[in-house]
Amino acid sequence: MKVSSKIIALMLVLLLGSVGFMIGGCADDSAPAPAGDEIRLGFVQWACAEASTHLAQAVIMDKLGYDVSVTALEAAGMYSGIAEGDLDAQTTAWLPVTHADYMDQYGAQLDDYGVMFEGARIGLVVPAYVTINSIEEIDDYADQFDGRIVGIDAGAGIMRTTETAIEEYNMNNIELMESSDAAMTAALSDAVLNDEWIVVTGWSPHWKFADFDLKYLEDPLELYGGAETINVIARQGLDADAPDVANFLKNMFLTDDQLGGIIGAIADGQDPLAAGRQFISENEDLVNSWLQ
Repeated sequence: MKVSSKIIALMLVLLLGSVGFMIGGCADDSAPAPAGDEIRLGFVQWACAEASTHLAQAVIMDKLGYDVSVTALEAAGMYSGIAEGDLDAQTTAWLPVTHADYMDQYGAQLDDYGVMFEGARIGLVVPAYVTINSIEEIDDYADQFDGRIVGIDAGAGIMRTTETAIEEYNMNNIELMESSDAAMTAALSDAVLNDEWIVVTGWSPHWKFADFDLKYLEDPLELYGGAETINVIARQGLDADAPDVANFLKNMFLTDDQLGGIIGAIADGQDPLAAGRQFISENEDLVNSWLQ
């Protein structure tokens, strides 16, 4: 039987359409979760921030199916990045005192998702064997402290507060030394090992309080404030773009022991993301409650 060229052409169109339908159907069935989008988290390299950020990364990746990038940067860059939409969220906003300046500057462009941790504290910290008990006494023992307070990164709120403390407490023989969380704790460890005097910028939660016998110096002027909360801050519009991620970040809450356990695991050498995943495996009910 002779088949016309028109019929052949029609058959080819139907065949290609069927193949296209089947391919399209397969692609739809195997498509990744809505998450094809990337969630971008920022954090400052403090122990508590590293721990909570990588826990959030693990949950968003493994439970919600998103790709997640994690970027370490200074506090100022982190807040401006979220305000400008270059980052989606961060899990370690110290409020109402430590990060007050950043919230004053960027708060109108940010969404506060609420408290992730309660009972946070900042101040000046010394080993327990140091015989002074108040910030007022630091300058009198400047020589024993090598004329310095060992700090962290320059953009941290605690550094600005400490600069104010040096002025308000008339520490004429003391300078604030910029470093990092890692460098500060290394200096503290070395001093404790040699029974030397040292004063550092400190905060809780932090693994150093588990490893060393430390104390906060009294702050009669209350420059460092009292107990604070650690909040989750997100860019405006995240709750519309990724409602499941926003819901999780709003529900995420850790106790001192829970956050301290992740901090300690990382301090002992565990990869931060692996530490987050281990927490998930050991606390499935808790993590699932954050996703409801």
